[in-house]
Amino acid sequence: MIYDTISDMLTRIRNAYLVKHETVYVLNTKINRKISEILKKEGYIESVNLSTNSLQKLEITLKYLGNQKKPGITNLKRLSWPGLRFYSNYKDIPPVLNGMGVVILSTSKGIMTDREARANKVGGELLCSIW
Repeated sequence: MIYDTISDMLTRIRNAYLVKHETVYVLNTKINRKISEILKKEGYIESVNLSTNSLQKLEITLKYLGNQKKPGITNLKRLSWPGLRFYSNYKDIPPVLNGMGVVILSTSKGIMTDREARANKVGGELLCSIW
């Protein structure tokens, strides 16, 4: 049984990039769906679809750059996990690579990126960082 679906999703994506898979399947939860939609919107992955094999899986198509198939994501890092939560107000959200990366937060207004949280002036739990 998987207790931390976010860490599981990030690990599956990271491992799929390491072996250069085209697609990866992750559990279909609301938070995984929202995080994968943010990754798509930010341009880190190609697409997100419900799996045709099972309704409990999300099919994520990974993005590679150039002919050498460089991964679209350099690093995925889980910032807050079930045993240790990290919270931040909108003024103290840490920048990732001076704004080149993205921090994904869980706020009272939903799951959003660090830029959206600063614009809406809401803080929340730091879920993960991507660059």
